[in-house]
Amino acid sequence: MIKTIENPYKPEQINNILNPIVKKWFFNTFKEYSLPQLYGVMEIHSRNNILISAPTGATKTLTGFLSILNELIDSSEKGILEDKVYCVYISPLRALSEDIWHNLVEPLKQMEEIAGKKLGVRVAVRTGDTETSEKAKQLKKPPHILITTPESLAIVLSSIKFIDHLKDVQWCIVDEVHALAENKRGAHLSLSLERLQKISPAMTRIGLSATIAPLEEIAKYLAGYDGKSERPCKIVDVQFIKKLDLKVLSPVPDLIDMEHGKMHHAMYELMHNLIQSHKTTLIFTNTRSATERVVHNLKEKFPKSYIENIGAHHGSLSKAHRHSLENKLREGKIKVVVCSTSLELGIDIGYIDLVICLGSPKSVARALQRIGRSGHRLHDVTKGRIIVLDRDDLVECAVLLKSAVEKKIDKIHIPTNALDVLAQQIYGIAIQERIHKKDLFNLIKNSYCCHALDKKDFDDIIDYLSGKYISLEDRHIYAKIWHDEETGMIGRRGKMARVLYMTNIGTIPDETSVKVKVGDHVVGTIDEAFLERLRPGDIFVLGGNVYQFKFSRGMVAQVNASVNRPPTVPSWFSEMLPLSFDLAVEIGRFRKLLNEKFCAKKSKQEIADFINDYVHVDKNAAESIYNYFYEQFNYADIPSHSRIIVEHYTNDRGVKHTIFHSLYGRRVNDCLSRAVAFAISRTQHRDVEIGVNDNGFYIASDKTVNVMHAFKLIKSKEFRKVLDMAIDRTEILKRRFRHCAMRALMILRTYKGRTKHVGRQQVSSQILINAVKRISPDFSILKEARREVLEDLMDVENAQKVIEGIEKGNISIKEISTNVPSPFAFNLIAQGISDVLKIEDRVEFLRRMHRNVLAKIGMKKTV
Repeated sequence: MIKTIENPYKPEQINNILNPIVKKWFFNTFKEYSLPQLYGVMEIHSRNNILISAPTGATKTLTGFLSILNELIDSSEKGILEDKVYCVYISPLRALSEDIWHNLVEPLKQMEEIAGKKLGVRVAVRTGDTETSEKAKQLKKPPHILITTPESLAIVLSSIKFIDHLKDVQWCIVDEVHALAENKRGAHLSLSLERLQKISPAMTRIGLSATIAPLEEIAKYLAGYDGKSERPCKIVDVQFIKKLDLKVLSPVPDLIDMEHGKMHHAMYELMHNLIQSHKTTLIFTNTRSATERVVHNLKEKFPKSYIENIGAHHGSLSKAHRHSLENKLREGKIKVVVCSTSLELGIDIGYIDLVICLGSPKSVARALQRIGRSGHRLHDVTKGRIIVLDRDDLVECAVLLKSAVEKKIDKIHIPTNALDVLAQQIYGIAIQERIHKKDLFNLIKNSYCCHALDKKDFDDIIDYLSGKYISLEDRHIYAKIWHDEETGMIGRRGKMARVLYMTNIGTIPDETSVKVKVGDHVVGTIDEAFLERLRPGDIFVLGGNVYQFKFSRGMVAQVNASVNRPPTVPSWFSEMLPLSFDLAVEIGRFRKLLNEKFCAKKSKQEIADFINDYVHVDKNAAESIYNYFYEQFNYADIPSHSRIIVEHYTNDRGVKHTIFHSLYGRRVNDCLSRAVAFAISRTQHRDVEIGVNDNGFYIASDKTVNVMHAFKLIKSKEFRKVLDMAIDRTEILKRRFRHCAMRALMILRTYKGRTKHVGRQQVSSQILINAVKRISPDFSILKEARREVLEDLMDVENAQKVIEGIEKGNISIKEISTNVPSPFAFNLIAQGISDVLKIEDRVEFLRRMHRNVLAKIGMKKTV
């Protein structure tokens, strides 16, 4: 049963359970218990599973450890502290593991000084970076608190000897649970927790999370199941205990009719003034390239202010560079750091008093996590400024901050029934012990991520692992486990099993650059994540030249040169974060309310006052939003979450565009656009161009195509099947199949000390995908690749709900025809043009479209 704790405990109750040494240390260090501690410490002391959700710097970690340290110190004092692991702490980041080690070792030293003797409580880190000699020491003298990562936990659970130290673990802390639960590392960890619980039945689970929703689902994920019933778990919800100081800022009063140079200069002036008026500033961008660009431009424009006191931080930079920058931040030697997503999690980077988000963070939870890096101490104000660069951004961020203030957090997506992860974990279990198939199934079903696992899917994975598909041996895929069908027992096969498992474990796929060739001539490289988004015929820019994608083999993409068409896929597409569905719906609601005001012929002042009150923006921003919606209303129609506007227009090259104003986020629009394009190809035998963003999608062709006829053919009951067929021969499925095949150990990245490079892995997977299709179109790992594409990468569930809403009449469709795209379509139509035009020319292109719209509705100029 999941239950939220309504009232905190009293300080005296915590005082009564604390050992005198721990109590003295605590009050030497802190004035009083924090709110998370008043809620959580007693519950952990009582051995209750618990999820603690609080902002960064709200003492979550100490809340999780205080009761544990207290019991270990108490046991040491009584002489009953055993040589075993009492607590396993799991972190998604190795850097965070090192932070936690320091934050535990120092208090323990201070407690020993208070006690006047050695207490002997050992803390150790065990990750992929841990040296062999250190692991040997841990085997002889196990740490009482083991700090590790999900992958290293899975390895020790299949080890020969160290597992003996894990057979009576009392507590397991999962830190940054929000960052793990939303991907396959979390699915992998969910199964590892069940394996650990099996050998440590009395283990208490403690989850620490930043702002996230829905908390009940995260609590279920953390606690898992005991048979058919949920394990009990209590929730501490103190997500909003820190005061928020949040504002949306526009560098200029008019975001559309402004020369690029002036807007660019104003944006950096605004950033510079904000940085100089604060001690330490952290700037978040949405792409790695933007991170480097911001650092470069700040140095160029203000050379006297930024020399050694500024730095970039993102995943493409070396580990040494990142660690050096983090240390300088902690020491107060850096004025400003610019990053993409790498500093979102709780690595200790010292005191930050301002966070700037350059552009929309795309979700309320992400905005609060990013901005929560400021005011790291408990009673500090969390201060954040979001700088917007266009009108879509302005509306999006205004609604985002309203949702943040009103505590409306987007729902997290937790992957379930990941069959590739399941195959890897079953192999690990079989290596460690002989187990009955029924007991194995029951163990797996206790995991939140596999609780709804179908028996047939489980049987298919057992069949694959036990070598039932003989034809796969031609592809060097041999049986990994044995399965005695008479007795039902399962166990490992082969002397190399443990080595194969431990050298190929994990869920994060290997990725590398893809060579782009015209014939045999290499013209450059692109990211694999970018390639998987391409369809034959798509146009993109590389090195200033325009190319048309033909096909790929291994890690080579073949293209045509000299294409006289604008790009359909912008170069930054694979890096951009998608807008969350929940935030998209909130923006849609705001659009609907404004549409009602315009329909009711409310005055400009009344509508501006409503905007100001509804989204808490300043006068300039309210004016910009008013003008944006006024133009859309008078030129076309205002779409919303319950009304899709379908706009038809033909450009000056005779290409017909059908624009769907479907504000549901890119993940949903990806599904809808692919379904429409597939229906057109099947019924009208035409290949069409697709453009997708968070606010909608377009279908374009220079030939006559009945897009609406194809759209109306799509039915909610058949939607999943249509998308399965639509992605069948795509790059995205081929690449994702390789990832899944690696996780399921069909393709080994390491074998007998040799590493198979990504190119060879991809070639192997392309041959393998055809082999498994011959066995069955629903072969388990191929089925998982489809699920991953449609559920994790895209959002088939909410896309299907949109189609259902149309069928039930809850979402209306209205078609219009325009001479030039309407204002709400500007960014969608122009997104690829930014790659072939200079940025100034792109801005001028948008201004020209804007002037055409204004001319049609009889306005001279927006204010």
